[in-house]
Amino acid sequence: MVDTNSLKDQIKSLMVENLMLQVTAAEIRDDQALFGPGSLGLDSVDALQLVVALDKTFGLKIADPVAAKQILHSVNTIVEAVERKKKEESGGS
Repeated sequence: MVDTNSLKDQIKSLMVENLMLQVTAAEIRDDQALFGPGSLGLDSVDALQLVVALDKTFGLKIADPVAAKQILHSVNTIVEAVERKKKEESGGS
């Protein structure tokens, strides 16, 4: 299983590449809000692209808008969702 820090780095790189961000992966804080005031400044189009990229890369499907809002809050919340999915796939509880 991938360790949490390398997963965070992978998600940050994925965001920079797929969303054409004007920051580097290293500049994105783990707990930084992705949307809203004082955030990374992502919009609804970025959210859609991020959902597609997470599905392609990690098989993480986010169909519910309420779940999407929680999962896409920060890098930390995305990592938690990816790790939870991996645990479910491996039969862990």
